Amino acid sequence: MAKILRLDLDTLKPHEPSIIELANKISDLEGIAAVNISIYEIDRKVENAKITIESDDISYLRVKHIIDKLGGTIHSVDEVVAGKRIIDDAVTLQD
Repeated sequence: MAKILRLDLDTLKPHEPSIIELANKISDLEGIAAVNISIYEIDRKVENAKITIESDDISYLRVKHIIDKLGGTIHSVDEVVAGKRIIDDAVTLQD
């Protein structure tokens, strides 16, 4: 089975915990190399956040468990990179 190297998640989270705390919890998972969280919309009670995670082998279920445990939900998985190396987006004729 191929290893997941990058995940981009569209999430909904409460204001607390902060994105700093959430990033720290995710980065504490074994093998996680980097976590980037950006808030793109703030509502009265929740925040929409894009979470990008890179590693040599990401466990989606462990990441989901942390987000769920902290009161968040995953709306969608917007990008997955799997295999032996990361391929950056390339310009195609459709672009």
